[in-house]
Amino acid sequence: MSHKRIPKRRAAIAAGGVVALGAAAILLPHANASQDGDPDRAAAPRTLKAADASDLASRLAGALGDAFAGSYYDAGSRQLVVNVVPGDDNNVVVRAEKAGAAVHEVDNSLAELAAGARTLKAEATIAGTAWAVDPRTNKILVTADATVTGDRWGRLESTVRELGSGMATLKRSSGTFTTFVSGGDAIFGGGARCSLGFNVTAGDGTPAFLTAGHCGVAADQWSDAQNGAPIATVDQAVFPGDGDFALVKYDDPATAAPSEVNVGGGRSVPISGAAEATVGQQVLRMGSTTGLNDGQVLGLDATVNYPEGTVTGLIQTDVCAEPGDSGGSLFTQDGQAIGLTSGGSGDCTTGGETFFQPVTTALEAVGATLGTDDQAGGGEQAGGGEQAGGGEQAGGGEQAGGGEQAGGGDAVGGEQAGGGDAVGGEETGTGTGTGTGTSTGTSAGDATGDGSGAHSGLTRTH
Repeated sequence: MSHKRIPKRRAAIAAGGVVALGAAAILLPHANASQDGDPDRAAAPRTLKAADASDLASRLAGALGDAFAGSYYDAGSRQLVVNVVPGDDNNVVVRAEKAGAAVHEVDNSLAELAAGARTLKAEATIAGTAWAVDPRTNKILVTADATVTGDRWGRLESTVRELGSGMATLKRSSGTFTTFVSGGDAIFGGGARCSLGFNVTAGDGTPAFLTAGHCGVAADQWSDAQNGAPIATVDQAVFPGDGDFALVKYDDPATAAPSEVNVGGGRSVPISGAAEATVGQQVLRMGSTTGLNDGQVLGLDATVNYPEGTVTGLIQTDVCAEPGDSGGSLFTQDGQAIGLTSGGSGDCTTGGETFFQPVTTALEAVGATLGTDDQAGGGEQAGGGEQAGGGEQAGGGEQAGGGEQAGGGDAVGGEQAGGGDAVGGEETGTGTGTGTGTSTGTSAGDATGDGSGAHSGLTRTH
């Protein structure tokens, strides 16, 4: 495993050149006025893709000012739902409807919800707790894991009660909030195993990748094989605090960083850019322990109180994850990079909550961009020949859970992750793991498990 360059191995979770996001709704005064010419009559809500709904939400947030109280994407109707607190301006509802959104009048403004979150931070920063605004209920959803008991539970419950039932709700999680140190594209350092998230170009033009910050503080150097020679060195890492992300630079400046997510079986989903998450949005997560799984965004700007400290600004989802998935990629079916796996509770048998570092925030903080124009290339780099890891390298099913565990069949297959059987059936598993790269589910032996269960437990950061 002395390869210096990635091209001879499929990079499991990799991101591509920055491109313009899909065409989004433009907020104009009469963009959706009814055809009868009545400027005061609102149009029906527009049918939107999730990426376009996010863009419209951003525009409305600026246009509606303090009346804007959050938004979410209704995947069933494919509509953006915007919360508004009308106050003395009854026209805000009309303006939001004319822009193409469905409107929900609510009681709590964003400022009031933010004040509630500050109260929780001051009075209930307890390891094993998390909170985020849920725009679907216009409340703060507070979650406590199984370790929050006795006086700590009493303090949390009392704080939520102080906020009032109209402002916050409290629920239990059966698992324990912890970071998922141990795999998307398996990387190793300092006795820990994590996942390469997305390949990027650092501010100085050199190739690098993003991963979880708690991985970056666990070790300075990282390898693509257990006990292998280092291939990359940590440049910046944040954890705990205002995020959970790290920039790791490849030691060889000639390293190619493909613009794709390897979903197993020699198939990949091209990554064309980074996007903000939207509550209600359907997302995919790739990790070397559990392969490909899907779910929904539940909340934004989440605060999680891990045993190691508090992390803010995360994305809350119901996507499952397990030890070994830290740093792995959260992305959309149309190739937008969304997040990096941070931590959570539960597993891919019983479910649970998983939190992600937004990619857009991480990129801005470290001064990196997603890929370069030539990184999505074809031939060997994009996955042909031996790099794609056909045959034994792509492996066959049992290792990463294959079949049903990673959403076999129609669960996340078909057009959702790139067409055909790209992520269905056995393709997220890897059998004996005979590949040699940093690939998720295709890396060498121990990288994704060898049937012995050596990586089924949590490997904590140092």
